[in-house]
Amino acid sequence: MESKDLIIGIDLGTTNSLAAAVLDQGPVALRVDGKSPIIPSVLSRQEGHWAVGQEARELRTIAPERTVFSVKRLMGRDHGELAAELPRLPYAVQPAQRGLVKVHIGEEAFTPQELSAEILSAVKRNAEEALGRPVARAVITVPAYFDDAQRQATRDAGRIAGLEVVRIINEPTAAAIAYGLDEGQRGTVAVYDLGGGTFDVSVLQLSEKVFKVLATGGDTHLGGDDFDALLAAEMMRRVQQRQPGLSLAGPLASQLFRKTAELVKIDLSRALETEYRLDLPALGLACQERFTRVEFEALIAPLVDTTIGTCRATLAKAGKRPDEIADVVLVGGSSRIPLVRARVRELFGRAPNIAIDPDEVVAIGAGIQGHLLAGGRRDYVLLDVIPLSLGIETLGGTFSKLITANTTIPAEATEVFTTYVDDQTGVELNIYQGEREFVKDCRNLGRFRLRGIPPMPAGLPKVHVTFLVDTNGILTVSAREERSGQAAAIDVIPSHGLTAGEIERIMDESVAHAQEDMTRRQLVEFRNMAEAVFRGIDKVWDQAREMLGEAELAAIRAQMDTVRRQAVLDEPLALKREMDRLGELTRPLADAIMSKAALQELRRFFRDHGGVEMV
Repeated sequence: MESKDLIIGIDLGTTNSLAAAVLDQGPVALRVDGKSPIIPSVLSRQEGHWAVGQEARELRTIAPERTVFSVKRLMGRDHGELAAELPRLPYAVQPAQRGLVKVHIGEEAFTPQELSAEILSAVKRNAEEALGRPVARAVITVPAYFDDAQRQATRDAGRIAGLEVVRIINEPTAAAIAYGLDEGQRGTVAVYDLGGGTFDVSVLQLSEKVFKVLATGGDTHLGGDDFDALLAAEMMRRVQQRQPGLSLAGPLASQLFRKTAELVKIDLSRALETEYRLDLPALGLACQERFTRVEFEALIAPLVDTTIGTCRATLAKAGKRPDEIADVVLVGGSSRIPLVRARVRELFGRAPNIAIDPDEVVAIGAGIQGHLLAGGRRDYVLLDVIPLSLGIETLGGTFSKLITANTTIPAEATEVFTTYVDDQTGVELNIYQGEREFVKDCRNLGRFRLRGIPPMPAGLPKVHVTFLVDTNGILTVSAREERSGQAAAIDVIPSHGLTAGEIERIMDESVAHAQEDMTRRQLVEFRNMAEAVFRGIDKVWDQAREMLGEAELAAIRAQMDTVRRQAVLDEPLALKREMDRLGELTRPLADAIMSKAALQELRRFFRDHGGVEMV
């Protein structure tokens, strides 16, 4: 498949992100040189530039105020909706225009879309390196319970990252594609998706080559991050119980406890108990503690039970009993927790399906969907649903639903409304999403005005309002007055979303700074490479003394000093040249060490096999 035809799949996760594609050997997660395909969804602002992924993850306890994680929880949300979330975050999140929020780092401020775009850019670079070709188009997954504003924000992030987002699909649906495409399964399947920041459950009907989502449910603020927070709070409580005078306020302590909690959580998925150490010399904290799986499960049981309750409600919406489910698929890193698997088994009466890595399955499904959209095999139909009802505000602040929850997409609905005031020449449409009866309890997506209606008595104009939800789950609204023919339409930009102009500005800035950013990236990579080489040389230096002469040793040390001096400057190509020179000087050492190792191996072989001893 040519580069222009390639469409990759991207799982843009709260905790981790990765890409997948369909290659000659089939659908695979894209990885470079056998490394993990997973890129932690973490960014750290250093000297005006972003570190992304594992490098940024290591900075969470070193520069917590400058390190951003869980960006996905900020997407498409206003400041008020994030009130419960913000106290947990070590970085500053402030309200901005039109209900947007921005992350403030020093004197700079960034929207969640810009931050997600940096993560997507890192995933894109990793995919291009793995494939050996450029990537321009992608299918991106979102939680099934993401609303229109969150989907719009995801699409905007992709565009800022230089990607054409050809389709947005729900994560549980992507997982079902990964599992069911080649098996020819029939029957009803449940997908239980518990990630770092979100929970989803979807019930799908597989019938020959049709994947139909019957119902979906979930919580965009429930996931492994919440387990970490509970565990960190308990660790902090124990420390303060033993050292009551110790102050653990501030982002540094907060991130140390969260990072340690995450490691403990992972350990307790494999072992019945684990030890952990907390060291923070600046606060006088140094202790070693033990945590058991039983204690951890007692902490998280209420949250896990909440997910099971959502499963029951979603099954009811689908009109299915647990014993009518043919297969239960687990997705998301947090689904590895033994208590989660036990509760799912209890509910459905069967062991869940974990044949595909829970961290990779969503990206793989998105990659398969991208392959189909690019012209690959087309032997199934995907029928997804919208998660929440869509409609407009009507008289008295009531919510009139035009498209109800769990309607298969794409979907279109038209209703006729009229005026309530004589000679009214315009109609303002307030667009909402939710399930309550009054708009004050629903989520405002945007508004627009139909103008130019001829003056008529109240009740005479007939305004046809049409809602169209496309295959991405994104809404377009149009209105037409029947008698006058006046019409208006908008792609709904959420009242707290980025405008088209803002997206263009961000993209222009990205292009303007592309060379500078690439130079900075190369500099960071070459510096890291230099440190790795230094460690390798130091490790074999005693052997070097036996193998090389004084002049050769002195030349290596002198060149190491030259590389160190060059590394503090902002000239990556010059640093690379000095690194190459160091490589030339150390090649005789590497050859000698390898020859010695080979000689030892040959001697061992002849000794073990009764041969002649080599001298």
